[in-house]
Amino acid sequence: MDIEKNLDQTLAELGTTLDEATNAQLFCALLRMVRDLETGMRPAAGDRKLYYFSAEFLVGRLLRANLVNLGLADEVERVLSAHGTTLAAVEDCEPEPSLGNGGLGRLAACFLDSIASLGLPGDGVGLNYHYGLFRQDLSGGLQHEEPNPWIEPESWLIDTGASFSVPFGFGPLTARMYDIEVPGYENGVVNRLPLFDVEEPSPAPERGIAFDKGDVAHGLTSFLYPDDSDEAGRLLRVYQQYFMVSAGAQLILAELEERGFAPEELDRHVAVHINDTHPSMVIPELVRLLMERGIEFEDAADIVERTCGYTNHTILAEALETWPMGYIEQVAPGIVPVIRQLDELARRRTSDERVAVIDPSDVVHMANMDVHFSHAVNGVAALHTQILVESEMRPFAELYPEKFSNKTNGITFRRWLMGCNPELASLLTDAIGSGWTRDAARLEDLLSLRGDADFVQRLLEVKEGNKEHLAAWLSAEKNVEVDPHSIFDIQVKRMHQYKRQQMNALYAIWKYLQIKRGNVPNRPLTMVFGAKAAPAYTLAKDTIALLLALGRLIAEDPEVAPWLRLVFVENYNVTAAEHLIPAADVSEQISLASKEASGTSNMKFMANGALTLGTLDGANVEIAELVGHENIYLFGRSSEDVIGLYDRGDYRPWDVWQADGELAEVLDFICSPELLARGDAGCITRVYRDFIAKDYFMALLDARDYVTVKERCLADYEDRASWGEKALVNVAKSGFFSSDRTIREYDRDIWHLS
Repeated sequence: MDIEKNLDQTLAELGTTLDEATNAQLFCALLRMVRDLETGMRPAAGDRKLYYFSAEFLVGRLLRANLVNLGLADEVERVLSAHGTTLAAVEDCEPEPSLGNGGLGRLAACFLDSIASLGLPGDGVGLNYHYGLFRQDLSGGLQHEEPNPWIEPESWLIDTGASFSVPFGFGPLTARMYDIEVPGYENGVVNRLPLFDVEEPSPAPERGIAFDKGDVAHGLTSFLYPDDSDEAGRLLRVYQQYFMVSAGAQLILAELEERGFAPEELDRHVAVHINDTHPSMVIPELVRLLMERGIEFEDAADIVERTCGYTNHTILAEALETWPMGYIEQVAPGIVPVIRQLDELARRRTSDERVAVIDPSDVVHMANMDVHFSHAVNGVAALHTQILVESEMRPFAELYPEKFSNKTNGITFRRWLMGCNPELASLLTDAIGSGWTRDAARLEDLLSLRGDADFVQRLLEVKEGNKEHLAAWLSAEKNVEVDPHSIFDIQVKRMHQYKRQQMNALYAIWKYLQIKRGNVPNRPLTMVFGAKAAPAYTLAKDTIALLLALGRLIAEDPEVAPWLRLVFVENYNVTAAEHLIPAADVSEQISLASKEASGTSNMKFMANGALTLGTLDGANVEIAELVGHENIYLFGRSSEDVIGLYDRGDYRPWDVWQADGELAEVLDFICSPELLARGDAGCITRVYRDFIAKDYFMALLDARDYVTVKERCLADYEDRASWGEKALVNVAKSGFFSSDRTIREYDRDIWHLS
């Protein structure tokens, strides 16, 4: 197509021209152009169709991603450049959709991209949140939460005109359906992401994220994961989940009928996937709807079990949802008798109370229901699946061994390399051809260049250019100055104690004290953090306060500031990640072994040439196996050791503190007057007390080894040729972690779409 002519025509409708248009007008014109193109495309067709249910889809900005998949990104860049601007400048006018928060939602977005790019018939199903999790404000050295609105008159949302009536306990509520289109990579396919919304959504709160959680009819889709520290918040989460699955289940049956199939044929023509436990109520809701259509309960339950698959994403009890039956009776009374019948059916299969759907306290265990009444259950990394089968879900694995499998997570290289790191993508294509853009496994062809000093040098130069770009972005967008010639050591992920940002903070203190003693490093170090803490997660918010105070202390110390910088990127999101990840030298993946199901930031950093500093946890295990231990920096206790410590209950952080004088000095510095003066003393003191009295995720246990290995990693950076070869190996081996590979495995073993 003639992009310049198309833009001229669209901009004329907006009353301007290519030479006079603002970047905001150019964004509007490009959005319209892309949507018009996608309207002329067709969804993937097949006898079976997938519906992928997820509470969140962290899709990120969509303009560049869609242009890449449509094969138009380079031509659009050329046209914009000829008229005095860039695609990067134009996409800065695009608000990032507030539809997700962390790895769960980003994984779901990658999966939709791969499903469309592989030409598989499959759509997402979710909710149209208006204000997201929240927009993070770090003023005053603390996290404050504000609404994060994103829906504008010109938006990627398409009002389908379709709606469904959701039968709540207080009466029916209409679910209006909007679509976001999901184009495949240069294959003419456009699938979709249906998002359900209330008809009259509440306006954003004027300040903060407090709102009337009891006004379900208007506030149901206001925020992702509303604060559940009170009963109103917990009930609202149940309302959200049932709203999504009831509307989604009705959509499935309506489309099944449109395709000419009877409800009894559901399992032969539909695959439903449950992404973690938030959509679990789709099981009883589908059973209820089939029973409404005249199918007996046990037959309906059998059909639904053959239709559904379930992915477990965690072994943390806090994330394996349970709801009192009283909540479900209030929210969705229509599925209460179905859940009780499902519990009775499960009890006929086994008398083991550990796997009951409803426990003696009349609490519904969503994961238990998912495992009983899905035909396939998977973990998301080899270690995670092993722990599920051998420990956390062992009774289920013994009851249903045929259901369990591993599907290691993946990322879409179209966004996380081609889109966010075009310089590296161009270098790779020049070196090994473009085949890797369709088959990421072809990246292994890079291994033939390990001894090519010229190529390794160009790889390092691309990294240096990305660091310059990040430094410029941090200066312009975050008012933060960093040295692009320093080592960029980056930890960006959800703020949670098991991810152990608090252990990284201990390293920062140790390094600060070393520099104060005159032990300056070979090269300056820039430590970058980005994370949001759940509004009710006090200790996570306290850790942010500690890191902010540390950053301020370091920046204000003239002896230390030239050698060490600690930066916390406010309101971390996909857009920030697309700047940070290509520039990283060191990828911090330091969760307590056995606690991270998989992780996907580790894969993104790896694909962009960062070296992993991490524990043998989640997908780090598979990264280490692929790249070899000489190309990764590993530390910490094994998952077996950690599980043993939990089982015996004999980890005592006080003892570690008492036994290691240097570590005690680092810990005690947390409560030093100079640090407390630069932050919220109450928050910082709580972190200190938790380290000594509880340290549930055992940061002190691994801290000594962490410091030792991190110092070795930073020293190795100085051998630039060797470091470049390590980076090359990581990029070459990253192709295994393509979400295309993951989706092929889901399709082969679970969905059977092709």
